[in-house]
Amino acid sequence: MPTVQPFVTVVRAGRLSYAAGLKLQQELAKQNVQQSSDFRNYLLLLEHDPVYTIGIRTKGYTAQDEDRLRKLGADFHRTDRGGLITFHGPGQLVAYPIINLRQFKPSIRWYVTTLERTVIETCRQMGIPNASTTQDTGIWVGDRKICAIGVHGSRYVTTHGIGLNCSTDLKWFEHIVPCGIEGKGVTSLSEQLQRHISLSEATAVLLDSFSKTFECLVQEQSKARVQN
Repeated sequence: MPTVQPFVTVVRAGRLSYAAGLKLQQELAKQNVQQSSDFRNYLLLLEHDPVYTIGIRTKGYTAQDEDRLRKLGADFHRTDRGGLITFHGPGQLVAYPIINLRQFKPSIRWYVTTLERTVIETCRQMGIPNASTTQDTGIWVGDRKICAIGVHGSRYVTTHGIGLNCSTDLKWFEHIVPCGIEGKGVTSLSEQLQRHISLSEATAVLLDSFSKTFECLVQEQSKARVQN
């Protein structure tokens, strides 16, 4: 790890469509810098309108499936992230780290493992000590997934990230096989803790966990300032 802790600027983007969130990711990732040390790292935090997304492994989802899911009132997007189909929507904390791994450790495997540790530590701090990884992607509580993970890396710059279910309506997941894993379900912080968990409550804990596991300094900045 570097001796000087890298800075990560936190951008709270509010609720956005998936397309708007993807465009913002692309804007933050596309930096014309000569050296990796000049790259400005971001942690984009937001909540999506209802949307089903598929990663680079589509596993047989057809145009008919897309039409079926759109008729439920959700959008549908094919993406370049890892992983299979999942759902994003209200009550889910979405975190997209836009960071240059050369300022941390130039390893996608390290990055994914550190993201997993961040979510596990977040759950632990909130009172869920048994959240863990399995042979399947994401973070699980028993046989139910509480957080989806799907990332993309290009020249060590990361996009996409995690979707942590806080108070998500889990019925949206009944229309798909989440992340292509048969026989397993989904859960949320609210369901596990038997009380309503707001995005703001979960965000505060996630930021603390992120700064510790990634050994970085986080600083807040508004979406408006980023775009200006």
